[in-house]
Amino acid sequence: MTLTVRVISPDKIVWDAEADEVVLPSTTGQLGVLSGHAPMLTALDIGVMRVRANKNANWQAIALLGGFAEVDEDEVTILVNGAERGDSIKLEESRTAFNEAQTRLNQVTPEDLQGKIQATKELKRARARFQAAGGLV
Repeated sequence: MTLTVRVISPDKIVWDAEADEVVLPSTTGQLGVLSGHAPMLTALDIGVMRVRANKNANWQAIALLGGFAEVDEDEVTILVNGAERGDSIKLEESRTAFNEAQTRLNQVTPEDLQGKIQATKELKRARARFQAAGGLV
């Protein structure tokens, strides 16, 4: 049996296909989903979702910018604030953005709590895009 996987962002459907396996970046860690999984609703963190269409296929990476996932009767519905398929992200651009985000975080002063929160969030987004593009393992 397979899963029906849909990744829906506010402006588009990023993924809508059958899959054998899904790994989600939940707020409590990586979460694997196979067919027959118990019904579940979970919050998603900024990170990389991985999908494998069949056991012989390569994993497809999708950068997620937080949201929710529902698993019910072999259907995985993922509603996110934003998402981008790894095969559509330019590796060098994502590497540059990741390095710049690291630099910005390192330059935030300890007393600028709001700046640190924003820079950390930007770094998580840049890391997710870079990982989805194949830049980090």
